[in-house]
Amino acid sequence: MSVSRIIRLPPLPSIRDLIKLYKLRAMKELSQNFLMEPRLISRIVRSAGSFKDCEVCEVGPGPGNITRSIIQNMPSRVLIIEKDKRFTPSLELLAESSPVPLELIFGDVMNFNLEQMFNEDNKMEWEDKCPQIHLIGNLPFNVSTPLIIRWLKAISERKSAWRYGRVRMTLTFQKEVAERMAAPIMTRERSRLSVMCQNWCRVEHKFNIPGKITIILFYLM
Repeated sequence: MSVSRIIRLPPLPSIRDLIKLYKLRAMKELSQNFLMEPRLISRIVRSAGSFKDCEVCEVGPGPGNITRSIIQNMPSRVLIIEKDKRFTPSLELLAESSPVPLELIFGDVMNFNLEQMFNEDNKMEWEDKCPQIHLIGNLPFNVSTPLIIRWLKAISERKSAWRYGRVRMTLTFQKEVAERMAAPIMTRERSRLSVMCQNWCRVEHKFNIPGKITIILFYLM
């Protein structure tokens, strides 16, 4: 008998309904952007690869659009880090309804240490295969570049999440920033950011989203 590869969530209000109910809006001053199209959200999660039996840490879940799709892809555990407490009711509802363990953490990811976040059983030597840990996030534009620079430093030192091994990342960036990250040598977009990212990671441009947002998958070298 075949086993479904998707976990079904119990009936929940739609994200659109929750946004209306709690009068939520994307705040320009925080560079927030809500992704609402279910097929697009599913495509983002699929682009990260299999989450089956993985610990998944989502950065900046907002009202929980991507979180729902992550849960449906059979992770062993989900952690979400959110700075904006306006999303508390929506995220707490999801945590209570989730068929997999979901931990909600309120904090600023720019000052957050992922050193003790994951199961020690998932820790791998750097030369071994990637651990069953994945970082994912639809990042606010004003955070994305300084955060990836901060994380690249942690990668170089094998600290924070990278104490557990070559943890992969699937993140959104503005199209222009993503093009610099993935720019080949001798191209116009090549920059210091290109060198920094490609020194430590294999940068894979997955696809563009209408609105000048790009999905980037980082495989650690």
